[in-house]
Amino acid sequence: MLAYKLEERGGLLGLVPPKNTSRTCPNCGYISTKNRQTQAHFECTKCGYKENADVVGAINVLRAGHAPLACEMNGAVRPLSAGTQRDLLQQ
Repeated sequence: MLAYKLEERGGLLGLVPPKNTSRTCPNCGYISTKNRQTQAHFECTKCGYKENADVVGAINVLRAGHAPLACEMNGAVRPLSAGTQRDLLQQ
């Protein structure tokens, strides 16, 4: 429903696979299950970056959502197919 409403109004829906978004350090890019020891606390075991785990997830989702838009401008990335978008929405 969100996709059609955005299309109707000229908006963009960016789909981001959720895998590792709250386990990836936004400071150094290191991915580890040990980075997120509790539901709320994130601490990178490589560089020591500390933050609320939800904030880390939001930073990573935002970056992942912006990346294809930047790359589309120079032709480096193609938009996701409708099938891939549907698969991501169902996850």
